[in-house]
Amino acid sequence: MFLVDSHCHLDQLDLTAYNGQLSGALANAASQDVRHMLCVCINLQNFPLVLNVAEQYPHISASVGHHPNEEAGALEPTADHLAQLAQHEKIVAIGETGLDYYRSTGDLSWQHERFRQHIRAAKKVNKALIIHSRQARVDTLRILEEEEARTVGGVMHCFTEDIDMANAAIELGFYISFSGIVTFPNAKEIQAVAKQIPLDRMLIETDAPYLAPVPYRGKPNEPSYVRKIAEYIAELRGIDVIELADQTTHNFFNCFKQARR
Repeated sequence: MFLVDSHCHLDQLDLTAYNGQLSGALANAASQDVRHMLCVCINLQNFPLVLNVAEQYPHISASVGHHPNEEAGALEPTADHLAQLAQHEKIVAIGETGLDYYRSTGDLSWQHERFRQHIRAAKKVNKALIIHSRQARVDTLRILEEEEARTVGGVMHCFTEDIDMANAAIELGFYISFSGIVTFPNAKEIQAVAKQIPLDRMLIETDAPYLAPVPYRGKPNEPSYVRKIAEYIAELRGIDVIELADQTTHNFFNCFKQARR
């Protein structure tokens, strides 16, 4: 079985259980058939750390981006700068980027412009987008449409919306990625989406070190736990976990075309 953790933050993992060694967490992931990971960048200051992790391991890819909740400031990314950083062979995506109206409030025009800069960068380098959208579905979809993001596609990461949002994103050429939230008992709407969407538009992720799935909820998350997410969704859909693993792995490499198996 070949599983992919399509979204994690390896530079931020709690490695206490592994004597501070990332190699220990990666070995545990391998023991659970997690054979590829995408280490996602959330701000430009940390980008060198993210890239360093990916450069050390052939089965780790990386992205470059500036999260929507990172306050506007001197390091505000431009499409040209992001595109320049994305030239590195280990960078397979732009993001995470998007809109977040839950943590950020007030005049968010700066967030809209940052989102647009990321989309333009992705189009410059022809690499997929990693989209974060929280309580901002209308504007997220509108900006993706206006900026013609369908030309590069990407993923709606850590999906927490309803089937209408999922279908709209799929129509725009995006995959839908489920995190450990889908295993939470009260996540009925997300579970319904995971059951309904076409399997060939699905990805799975941990978002480690955040959002550990049941039965690890409340504890530090890690890539090995993506297997729990795969097993849960497979049971939800009434299919074998190997079928789900095979399809989501195929989807990952189809979405992030520069990633190497």
